Amino acid sequence: MLDKRSLVDQVYETMRNDILQLRFPLGSRINVNELQTKIGVSCTPIREAVNRLQLEGLISYKNNFGASVLSLDVHDVEEIQELAMTLHCAAIKLSLKRSDPEKTAEELEKYRKAFAVAKTPEEQVTSVHLLIGVFYHTCGNRRLDNTMISMQGLQLLLRYIYAAEGIHKEDDLRDFDNMIGCVRKSNADGVCESLRKTTDRMTPGILSYIARVGK
Repeated sequence: MLDKRSLVDQVYETMRNDILQLRFPLGSRINVNELQTKIGVSCTPIREAVNRLQLEGLISYKNNFGASVLSLDVHDVEEIQELAMTLHCAAIKLSLKRSDPEKTAEELEKYRKAFAVAKTPEEQVTSVHLLIGVFYHTCGNRRLDNTMISMQGLQLLLRYIYAAEGIHKEDDLRDFDNMIGCVRKSNADGVCESLRKTTDRMTPGILSYIARVGK
């Protein structure tokens, strides 16, 4: 039999994936009773999972309304992307200072190839998430890594929206190739600029999605 902790983890992962992959629409209300029936568990692990998702920023809570999936507007998207790029560039610069550029480039190439052959949004988002994660794993700063973990749900949500709206794979691959080339040259600014291009490319599709579902 599953213990309480592992059950909460499973409910949390199920709900988190449903939010990230847009099966729960942005702004939609979280109905605990419906989730009890759907998932087949009591309300206690669901409420604990909701609390964790609230801390992660994927669920909000309002008095007299209850819990709901977060809503996004233009300002939210700008803030998430700005903060993500600030953290990414910090990780990139530390990584190139503290790790072997060639080994880092080889690891990046592995996830670049995974992205190139990815068929589903989940595969696409996962490969990009792992590619960027290489810099955090090699930057030698656990606090920076933990800070990124605390907001990665929000960034993953934006990437899933981008994937759902139709990615620009060839352009993204070109930027990833430029990133890898700059890593081999220990050119941190060049890596950041290429990553910024892919981030900026996401924005129109994300805003189009938000405008459409918000009607």
